[in-house]
Amino acid sequence: MDGFVHWTADSLEPLRKLLVAATTLKSRRDRLPKDALRGRVMGMVFFNPSLRTRTSFESLMARLGGHAICLNVGGDTWALEHRDGVVMDGAAAEHIREAAPVLSRYCDVLGVRTFAGLKDAAGDAKDAVIRSFARHATVPIINMESAMEHPCQGLADRMTIEEKLRDARGKRFVLTWAPHVKGLPMAVPHSAALAAASAGMHVTVAHPPGYELNADVMATARRWCAEAGTSFEIAHEQTPACRAADVVYVKSWGSAALYGKPDEQTASFRAHRDWTVALRHFGKDEALLMHCLPVRRNVVIADEALDSRHRVVVDQAENRMWAQMAVVMKLLNAE
Repeated sequence: MDGFVHWTADSLEPLRKLLVAATTLKSRRDRLPKDALRGRVMGMVFFNPSLRTRTSFESLMARLGGHAICLNVGGDTWALEHRDGVVMDGAAAEHIREAAPVLSRYCDVLGVRTFAGLKDAAGDAKDAVIRSFARHATVPIINMESAMEHPCQGLADRMTIEEKLRDARGKRFVLTWAPHVKGLPMAVPHSAALAAASAGMHVTVAHPPGYELNADVMATARRWCAEAGTSFEIAHEQTPACRAADVVYVKSWGSAALYGKPDEQTASFRAHRDWTVALRHFGKDEALLMHCLPVRRNVVIADEALDSRHRVVVDQAENRMWAQMAVVMKLLNAE
């Protein structure tokens, strides 16, 4: 398997090179190599819905002369099983052991988008579905979001930060939790923290007690900050952390302690409604407001903030295409 399942300790230089390539491609948007991926096919396997991910990958493949095929698991294709040794007498009609190598015969690269089960944090941490594809595919696998990480979003996030701040090193990045109407995975906040740490920023993760992110991912972010000579902190007071920030990254996620307990999770969200991000959370005129989208207005972020000069969420979304274009070209050895 080749691809980007997790950002690891040896990822920093390859990440930097990808971002240079993405920035170069964006700067040459009117002079793209339109035949760079001619005759190349990307298969995209979705286990959950998408707007930006599907559209950005299809768009970049079309712009470079390639083609993308979208498969929605359980919709226009079979439900898939990933566990080994099980008796397949349930909803899944096909195993990834067969599906991944078959798709590898049809496609030059595969993108897989999975979703956390939100029932067992330790089980989610294994990222079993995307790792099953990685074991059984014979072409590169791109993580289009898994239970644990969203590296394509992380690349776009870092690209956006460096576009706006020029030099992100030493600047203050605050990832702040916000309430929601249902429990959500930790993939995006994990990748956002890693993206900021990889850029050499001071990183603060602000959340109420009980909303801790994965310890191993946070340890990696902490280590990268230490190597860059910057700080990594956990804060339970949202407003002072945000007001000191150059970048306020807002994201909701569920409490691992409340997985499988939807009523208790909903009650917890209601108890922390004051964590909805508003203009009062911005202490610097030039601070950036980031979110991966989609965002529930006036639940996660108030209109007054989301419609303010601080927001760069549309720029983030655009940069998904450029960052992913660099990834696909790298994996397919395209110039």
